[in-house]
Amino acid sequence: MSRYRTPDFARGVLLSLLLAACAPAFQLKNFPKSEDLFRASLREFQRGKWENAVTGFERLTNDLPARDALLPRAYFYLGSARQKNGEHLLAAQTFTRLAETFPDDSLGDDALFQAGKSYEAMWKKPVLDATYGESAQGVFRTLVSAYPQSPLADKATAELNRLDDWFARKDYETSLHYLRRKAYDSAILYLKDVIREHPNAPQTRLAYLRLLESYRLINYKEESTELCQTMRGAYPVDREVLAACGPGTAQVAPVPALSVPALPVPALPVPALPVPALPASAKPTP
Repeated sequence: MSRYRTPDFARGVLLSLLLAACAPAFQLKNFPKSEDLFRASLREFQRGKWENAVTGFERLTNDLPARDALLPRAYFYLGSARQKNGEHLLAAQTFTRLAETFPDDSLGDDALFQAGKSYEAMWKKPVLDATYGESAQGVFRTLVSAYPQSPLADKATAELNRLDDWFARKDYETSLHYLRRKAYDSAILYLKDVIREHPNAPQTRLAYLRLLESYRLINYKEESTELCQTMRGAYPVDREVLAACGPGTAQVAPVPALSVPALPVPALPVPALPVPALPASAKPTP
């Protein structure tokens, strides 16, 4: 293709720019009725014009009466537009406002799920501050408890499991930081938190191993022995656990009970007892 543009191409670009300049801007004054503004804002949302959609739906949330059927929808699209525009905190707050104001609306569970996702989006890495992760966790738990029959309940549970893994990773990485500094007491606290609060996380097995190493480095013999018993019970076939703790005490096989043959019991003779004759007065009358 030639690096020089043809006149037709240049005219097409110029025409596109002129049409864009002449296109009417999205202005609230052009939609005096709420129904018209809702439709126009929805159209902007569908076109990916997030800022215009935010402007329109935000006006609706301020102007619509509390019992208007469009109000919950306006909140939901406002939160969605803010979410698409990268305004995750405002999106989470908008979705939460919808769920709190209209808990019986059909969008209540959807709003909670999207609020949780918006909070999640602001927790970028497990090692960073987990405030927004805790907010997401609280929202997802509310969804599961308030809407147990919702089709989103399982998805919320999956998000809770993912967050649990992140919290475990955060505590585990913090413990490694203290181990590198040989601050064993602080490391032990974080490792115990991983084991106690996140028993199903992938990092929990590693936390057990690092905790055992810490106990041995500071010569906590009794704690090491007890921890190994717990580890063998939790991970009976794990190679690293067995290498660190050994196979444990061998089980003593139970002694089988002796079979004692039954001795024959001789039959004793039973003497026949005389049956006394009944007196005449005791005989039944025919």
